[in-house]
Amino acid sequence: MPTALRWILYPIVVVVGLAAIALAMVAVVLSLAYPNLPSLDILTDYRPKVPLRVYTADGYLLGEFGEERRAVVSIDEVPPIMKQAILAAEDERFYQHSGVDTLGILRALQANLVGGGKRQGASTITQQVAKNFFLSSEKTYTRKLYEALLSFKIEHNLSKDQILELYINQIFLGQRAYGFAAAAQIYFGKSLADLTVAEVAMLAGLPKAPSSDNPVARPKRARIRQQYVLRRMLQLEFISDEQYEEALAQALVIKRDVSERPIHAQYVTEMARQIAAERFPEDVYTRGLRVHTTILKADQEAAYDSVRRGVLDYDRRHGYRGAEGYVDISRIKSEQDEALEELLQDFTDAEDMHPAIVLEVSKKTIRAYRRGGEIVTLSGDGLKFAASMIDNKAPANKRLSRGAIIRVQSDEKDNWRIVQMPEVEAAFLAADPRDGAIRALIGGFDFNRSKFNHTTQAWRQPGSSFKPFIYSAALERGFTAASVVNDERISFPATVTGSQAWEPKNYDGKYEGPMRIRRALARSKNMVSIRLLQASGVRFVQDYVTRFGFDASKHPPYLTMALGAGSATPWQMVAGYAVFANGGYHIRPYIVSQILDDKNQLLAQAAPTTAGDERLRAIDPRNAFLMDSMLRDVTIYGTGARASATLKRRDLAGKTGTTNDQVDAWFCGYQQTVVACSWIGFDQPQNLGRRETGGSAALPIWIGFMSKALKDVPESFLPAPDGIVSVAIPDNGKGPGRELFYKENAPAEIAPIWPADDGSEAED
Repeated sequence: MPTALRWILYPIVVVVGLAAIALAMVAVVLSLAYPNLPSLDILTDYRPKVPLRVYTADGYLLGEFGEERRAVVSIDEVPPIMKQAILAAEDERFYQHSGVDTLGILRALQANLVGGGKRQGASTITQQVAKNFFLSSEKTYTRKLYEALLSFKIEHNLSKDQILELYINQIFLGQRAYGFAAAAQIYFGKSLADLTVAEVAMLAGLPKAPSSDNPVARPKRARIRQQYVLRRMLQLEFISDEQYEEALAQALVIKRDVSERPIHAQYVTEMARQIAAERFPEDVYTRGLRVHTTILKADQEAAYDSVRRGVLDYDRRHGYRGAEGYVDISRIKSEQDEALEELLQDFTDAEDMHPAIVLEVSKKTIRAYRRGGEIVTLSGDGLKFAASMIDNKAPANKRLSRGAIIRVQSDEKDNWRIVQMPEVEAAFLAADPRDGAIRALIGGFDFNRSKFNHTTQAWRQPGSSFKPFIYSAALERGFTAASVVNDERISFPATVTGSQAWEPKNYDGKYEGPMRIRRALARSKNMVSIRLLQASGVRFVQDYVTRFGFDASKHPPYLTMALGAGSATPWQMVAGYAVFANGGYHIRPYIVSQILDDKNQLLAQAAPTTAGDERLRAIDPRNAFLMDSMLRDVTIYGTGARASATLKRRDLAGKTGTTNDQVDAWFCGYQQTVVACSWIGFDQPQNLGRRETGGSAALPIWIGFMSKALKDVPESFLPAPDGIVSVAIPDNGKGPGRELFYKENAPAEIAPIWPADDGSEAED
């Protein structure tokens, strides 16, 4: 053989030999590795981590809890345009290759060689499924080999649609969203079926860099990626030129607040979460539990709106406190400087009360930067609330100057005005008095500001709203609604009160002398309540109030109990007033009706107590009937007269409550179908302000809720139980009337005693 030919053939033989050895080694590796690949049971019996979800009684989603926010869908539920967008972005030859796309690898190699580095990947959707379910994210040749082998195995055992379905449900897409259905809700608040071409392209572009390049974290980068996906969809003829242009022009509305809830019920969802976690502690956030509450959507929204309006009205009555804070904007170059956005990061939105940075101030106008790059201009009525803090005489640490943080709010006409985050707190609770099902619950003004649930955790003095239980005890001890008690000053030495000498007063400072207790309750006369408690016996009354669900230890046996100086929660107050509303039965409020698993199998169900079961009787039905009658008078001509006057109904019953120094303001009351309680006060107890009473601060919240909850609900009244009789009352200046009595202690006649009512609304 010629020497020259030998030198030519020798390298070829070496290369062929090495290739043969390499192929033999690969064959050995494959023969050894393939049988040892993991089982595909995790794919064939797919059980994704589905979050705990909380619903209203009428089927609306309140919220969800879990590390992975996921909504599992079948491949048939995925719109064709969504599938096409995914294929265009990730794997256009998905339905042609067998798990590893050889042509795609060659294209990637060419691009990387030309580009001088690793710039383009070639992982198929099947490979991504293999990696997500079985492998780590390390970038080694061994891992890539196993990924390829697993891909072949997956393709051999599952159909293409099954693989795509796994991918669509499992892939991480940023903002804790796993799967495209969850991402559609999180980023756009829509189902997959409702997405536009522009929106599906945005979602399809997320798998490449979900954490850093999603439309919440980096909108510009996400937009660039979306445009790439749209171009690929056009090239693959998934969309027309017209659809492409329309999608490019569409301005996407991204849900920036990822904690946003469709219904304002964060305190409810947290209570439901705690109940579910206590019952199923092991896998509560991953097994797809469905917790159904007793909350009704319409009632919950009515309660939220009313509490918010009541708190903001109270806050406006007490004036503007000045700037919420200050930031240094001396280095800001323009009104669209990205640094402004960063400066607002520590100030969260509170629903429609948006933080903004003051850029420019004059006596008539303020210009401010709002999150998202919007410049808002405030003038005229929009500045009235804060006018005192624009003046140069305003305190330097509160004055509205350049760099000040303010809160802005727009009205229906997109006019901006200055508002402020209130310091006062509030709570509202409404339930069905027949079984205790909670219909609405507001635990505070803003859940993001404070997770403290005032309906269940706040032990506050109930003030005069506790008086009905004192009166009910008095009826039990032989008093009647017509019993006459002296409304005159009274004083007690320390030996009687258990602490120090006490000289209580009526709230309004007026004393009317002898009066019937029906009128005394309506006018919230402290002197009468004290004398009733004293005559009934404080130990007896302390024990008696436990029938309504109160803790005896929270109501010490002293005469101050007559003025509500003990402690109660709104939850307890609602349960207590329900006894009067339902005819004398003690029901237990509850908020979770049932818990289901991901297959809708019942795991737990509430067993509520129901009025009508005599084993639950708390008080004599005649007692409940008389108290209902007297509490309706409170809302007609007493301290709560605004209720009947505003709602134009005579079947409302309730009682205002104001504590010493106006620290707590309450209104608790009911109509036969719903019992509710509103409270307002500061977390660190302090005076609410002059004339801030239960009637002026808490009652408007109750009325606001009832105006919607009782819409189209006809008037209804407790039926008179056996053993109740009525006796004529002589003319007392308002015309003759009648009074109700237990049959056994009804008098033959009643002497006139009431003074003529001047028609004014009493205050508590």
